[in-house]
Amino acid sequence: MSTAMQPTANPHGRTAFPGEHPALIGHRGAPAYRPEHTEAAYRLAIAQGADYVEPDIVPTRDGVLMVRHEPLLDHTTDVLRFDEFASRRRTVDLGGFRAEGLFTPDFDWAELRRLRAIEPMPGLRAASAAHDRQQGVLRLRDLVELVGEAREAAGDGARVCRLVIELKHTDVFAAAGLDLIDLLERELDGLWESPALEGVVWESFERDALRRLRAGAAPGAVVALMAERGGPHDVPGSTYADELTPAGLDALAGWADGISVSTPLLGVRDASTAADPVEGRALVGTAHERGLQVATYTLRPEDRFLPDALAGRPEEHWRGILRTGVDAVFADAPDRVRALIDAEF
Repeated sequence: MSTAMQPTANPHGRTAFPGEHPALIGHRGAPAYRPEHTEAAYRLAIAQGADYVEPDIVPTRDGVLMVRHEPLLDHTTDVLRFDEFASRRRTVDLGGFRAEGLFTPDFDWAELRRLRAIEPMPGLRAASAAHDRQQGVLRLRDLVELVGEAREAAGDGARVCRLVIELKHTDVFAAAGLDLIDLLERELDGLWESPALEGVVWESFERDALRRLRAGAAPGAVVALMAERGGPHDVPGSTYADELTPAGLDALAGWADGISVSTPLLGVRDASTAADPVEGRALVGTAHERGLQVATYTLRPEDRFLPDALAGRPEEHWRGILRTGVDAVFADAPDRVRALIDAEF
C-alpha cells in the first residue's frame, strides 16, 4: 500500500507508535461488541489484536482516576437506578458545552464501584447492549494491572499491548481542586514500573496537561488531540486549524511527539478520495516532516459514523484512511481493522 513518507527523527528522541505498520488502538476497548471501558471490552480488544487500548480518565471526589469517557455517568452506567443519588443531579460546563446529570466528581470511589456499565448507544449497538450490567466500572489502576497481566501471560514473541491514556477536561477539574496530573502519581503508586506503562502514550485536547506531563517525570510520549472545529480551550484564541498549519506544527514539534486528528480532517469522503487521499496524505506528510507522528480517531463500522458516499462500506473508508500514511488508528471494532491492516501491510 502506498503511504506518506515516514516521520523524520523525533527531536526529543521519543516515538509514540514505534511499529513498522500502523498501530491499532482499541478505542475504549472494543465498544462495538461490549460496553465501553469495561474489563470485558478491554480483554476483547487485546484478544482481537489491538496494539494499544485507550482509556479516558476522569476524577472522583476522593481523587481516584476512574475510566470513563466523560464525567457524566447517566448514559454509560446504571447510576439512574440509585434513588439516593438523585439529589446530586446538576448542570456542569465542560469546557464550552453544558451537560446535565450525575458526575464523577460528586461521588467517592466506594459509591461508584457499585455501578454497572451499560451501552450508551443501544439502538445502534445491540450486540454490546446485550451485555449491559454484566460488568462493573474500572479505575485506571485496575486497567494498568489488567494490561500488565495480559502482557506477562502472552509470553515471548506474542503481540505486545500498550496503553494510550487520555486526560479529560483537566482545566475544568483543576478549577474544582482535582488536578489530574497530581492525581496520576497517587493513582499509579507502585505501578510506574509495570510492563503496561512501557511505551505509554498520553493524549489530551488540553495543551497545558500535555506540557506538564512532558516537563515532569512521567514516562512515554505525548500526543495532541485535534478536532474538526474549535481549538484547545486552555489556549484562548488558538484553533486546531491554526495548529495544523506548517507554523502551528512547527510549534507543536517543539514539545509534542505526535498529533491525533479526527478522521474527517484526512479528507476521505467517497470512493475517489478513498482510492487516492491526497488531502490526508499531505497533512500526514507535513507532520512527518517535523518529526510528528499522526494518529486518527475513530474507525467505526456503523453508517452513522461513515461519510454518506461510503455508507455500508466501512472497510473502503478505512483503507482510504490507512493510505494517508497515518501511524496509528483508533477503532471500535478492533478485529475488523486488524484484519485490514494485516492484509494491506
